[in-house]
Amino acid sequence: MVYLNYSNLDAETQQKLMSNSKEDVARKFGNDLKKYAKENHINYETLLEEEAMRNLYSYDYIFNI
Repeated sequence: MVYLNYSNLDAETQQKLMSNSKEDVARKFGNDLKKYAKENHINYETLLEEEAMRNLYSYDYIFNI
């Protein structure tokens, strides 16, 4: 679960969430993504960012108001 302060959803917080998501995706699927990127001539970083964006939707968020 991700706990967020509802009044603090600035760019810095959003960037931190994206960074955490990238780390999660890289840890879980890094080798598979690298292999897929190499086979399909895709930039790994771009692929990682797209998957991290999708991964954000799998988190459970709790907002403190």
